[in-house]
Amino acid sequence: MLFMMIKGVAMVKAMGVALLCVSVLWSVPHKCAGKSVLSRNSSSSPPLLQRPSSVNVGALFTYDSFIGRAAKPAFKAAMDDVNADQTVLNGTKLNIVFQDSNCSGFIGTMGALQLMETQVVSAIGPQSSGIAHMISYVANELHVPLLSFAATDPTLSSLQYPYFLRTTQNDYFQMHAITDFISYSGWRQVIAIYVDDEYGRNGVSVLSDALAKKRSKISYKAAITPGADSTSIESLLVSVNLMASRVYVVHVNPDSGLNVFSVAKSLGMMGNGYIWIATDWLPTAIDSMEPVDSETMDLLQGVVAFRHYTTESTMKRQFRERWRNGFNSYALYAYDSVWLIARALDVFFKENSTITFSNDSSLHQTSDSSIQLSALSVFNEGEKLLKIILGMNHTGVSGQIQFDSERNRLNPAYEVLNIEGTGPRRVGYWSNHSGLSVVTPETLYSKPPNTSAANQRLHGIIWPGEVTKPPRGWVFPNNGKPLKIAVPNRVSYKDYVSKDKNPPGVRGFCIDVFEAAIELLPYPVPRNYILYGDGKKNPSYNNLINEVVADNFDVAVGDITITTNRTRFVDFTQPFIESGLVVVAPVKVAKSSPWSFLKPFTVEMWAVTGAFFLLVGAIVWILEHRFNHEFRGPPKRQLITIFWFSFSTMFFSHRENTVSSLGRLVLIIWLFVVLIINSSYTASLTSILTVQQLTSRIEGIDSLIQSKEPIGVQDGTFARNYLVNELNISPDRIVPLRDEEHYLSALQLGSKAGGVAAIVDELPYIEVLLTNSNCKYRTVGQEFTRTGWGFAFQRDSPLAVDMSTAILQLSEEGELEKIHRKWLNYKHECSMQISDSENSQLSLKSFWGLFLICGITCFVALTVFFWRVFWQYQRLLPDSGDDEERACEMSEPSRSGRGLRAPSFKELIKVVDTKEAEIKEMLKQKSSKKLKSSQSGAGSSHSQRSDIP
Repeated sequence: MLFMMIKGVAMVKAMGVALLCVSVLWSVPHKCAGKSVLSRNSSSSPPLLQRPSSVNVGALFTYDSFIGRAAKPAFKAAMDDVNADQTVLNGTKLNIVFQDSNCSGFIGTMGALQLMETQVVSAIGPQSSGIAHMISYVANELHVPLLSFAATDPTLSSLQYPYFLRTTQNDYFQMHAITDFISYSGWRQVIAIYVDDEYGRNGVSVLSDALAKKRSKISYKAAITPGADSTSIESLLVSVNLMASRVYVVHVNPDSGLNVFSVAKSLGMMGNGYIWIATDWLPTAIDSMEPVDSETMDLLQGVVAFRHYTTESTMKRQFRERWRNGFNSYALYAYDSVWLIARALDVFFKENSTITFSNDSSLHQTSDSSIQLSALSVFNEGEKLLKIILGMNHTGVSGQIQFDSERNRLNPAYEVLNIEGTGPRRVGYWSNHSGLSVVTPETLYSKPPNTSAANQRLHGIIWPGEVTKPPRGWVFPNNGKPLKIAVPNRVSYKDYVSKDKNPPGVRGFCIDVFEAAIELLPYPVPRNYILYGDGKKNPSYNNLINEVVADNFDVAVGDITITTNRTRFVDFTQPFIESGLVVVAPVKVAKSSPWSFLKPFTVEMWAVTGAFFLLVGAIVWILEHRFNHEFRGPPKRQLITIFWFSFSTMFFSHRENTVSSLGRLVLIIWLFVVLIINSSYTASLTSILTVQQLTSRIEGIDSLIQSKEPIGVQDGTFARNYLVNELNISPDRIVPLRDEEHYLSALQLGSKAGGVAAIVDELPYIEVLLTNSNCKYRTVGQEFTRTGWGFAFQRDSPLAVDMSTAILQLSEEGELEKIHRKWLNYKHECSMQISDSENSQLSLKSFWGLFLICGITCFVALTVFFWRVFWQYQRLLPDSGDDEERACEMSEPSRSGRGLRAPSFKELIKVVDTKEAEIKEMLKQKSSKKLKSSQSGAGSSHSQRSDIP
């Protein structure tokens, strides 16, 4: 309910307006805040049902400016076109009343009041954001819609100015476009050079917020006084040039902005390594100066600028052809502003609305003043006209004209220009729909929004100095301040980092890695190493990180572990050595056990192996029972045969021969499985009996947590905080240890004699400890954290990225390994971890594939066997039609005594138990009987036919 809000907006008293005009105050007096709408006395004339003969529209801008020289002809052309078009306003003449603000806030405010005296229904302008802030209060008081074609200050869209509306783009979107470009180029810090007024300050404020969302920032804000001369600009740029960042965002006015580049050129700041990004003021100046002289273009080589994007159309081309020179994008917005008011008035009149004005009683209270504020009238229907304007949707020379809920134009877009040669070259576009792209924004509106980093793309850019590779964007400042490097003053493990009497004052593995990486950088890095700590005990590394965060140091170099919590405050380089927490405990030689022969396999492995021995023996017996006499006999003998055959295959010493094809298939597969199992068992048992086995009552971090015994940690490292905060170990159990001697003595004493049960520390330290202890101790369990050591830089430091690249190069070239061997070449190599007997056992997991193959083979063989038996059983059944033969078989068994009397399970088992040769003989006899029976039946029927007369 925007317009209910408008009625409740604070109104300015007449005296407030007078003070605003005289004192050029740029804000509403505090006593006016929250004041309700003033009562007004209606004017004399009653509403008219017919349209007025003419309506007045005000135009306030600076005539003598790049924007003003383009806007005035556009206003006149629009007024002529509207009055010539009989479909708009239907005979009502549109009259534009011009006022020159002359780049002055005071004159602009007075001009606005003079416009209001002419009873304008709307005002177009001003072009200055500062003046727009002031006269917006006048528009609010008099209910006159204020349409600005050039004021881009983002704060003008606030609810404080309900009658302000802009037909150009909001700088909020331009600053986000610049932010996307900076992020696309990979820069983290920029310097903002801006004019110190509402336009400049508020635009840079939005830029700062947008950069913060991309983890970038404005490292310095260089404000230029409005109308500053070259000397002031030179002084400012000299100080800026001493800073690290080389990315400059210039947000100034088009009429004086070129002075910045002129001074920068004279200071040598337009060469290689510099990046200049200009907002839309620069394209406005260049477009207005066509043709641009070569001297001006020489100042701007390599500059990237953003220009308002307006859709190409026939209407735009025809409008452009009416210009000779001085044309810029603001001419389009000025032209469209007039047409927008005209179309809105046409809708206003079609709704049978009339234009009436009334006097404000509070303004009459100032009649004693020489300032005749009583001449100002309130536009009674201003709120309705504003509502119509906000609801308009049509196409103008600048594209689609439609407003969103925040009174900004829909689909904001910009062209990304690269100044080179004799003029600007378009390298891409930006829109809030898809970010940076090389295709026009209107072609992307039909697709889903996609502003992901992978979708951003621009054509190649030629940077200052005629280079095509994007500059790094920063250098070490030229103010003589070297890099302040904090180095932990350790008292233990000094091979990693320690104090040194010789320059640079520190030495060790970490220092050599840092120096080697510095040498790979393409620029010099002046630096000073500063020891951190008293040298009596290891310093707290968390405190060291806090010193870097507090800007007391630029970087911390040493054995600094990269942890999640620390990465929230500093930027780490690529790890130059792997690390992680491990547990070190005393070990002893494991005693030999009389049951060692059972250790190669787990319980599950033994159980499954034994079951398969019995299963395969039983299956081979089933498959061989009908064919092989060695698998026949009394039940007791057959049971013994099954067990003997099963386990004798373990040694390949089975004496029974297999006869059937299926039995041989199963046996071949099983013997292969046995071969693999035997070989694995032999190898594992050999290892157990010949390799020295070490054991420890502490098996790893889990058993250490449950033991409730003291735990030793290195003083100053993150291990203590990790054990307490992450693993919930009581702080009373933690024993800080100073150096290697304390480590060894604490382990030797043990927990019962005032020492510790185990030590938790990082892997690089433990490697040194185990070597110096002549391998008396070992790590137990697995490494339970995985991290690394890196160099800690201040947040968003560009040097961290370059150093990470250098460390990767050292690793790829093998230099890291050389430095490691130089400092950490151990005389006694120890096996880091004791062997875990349980982990060394062979489990079912390693052999389930073999058992699966064997099981499938057995299943297939049994399936084929029983199918054959069932088939034979079906053939042995008596025929249903031969009753005489069935009766004979039931009363008189066959000669062999194995005839089938009736189909039953017992008979099926009998078939299974019968030898294969006997089954074949029975099938042969049955076939012969059937043949004879069929022959005798045929002879009998032939005799009967012969006896018939």
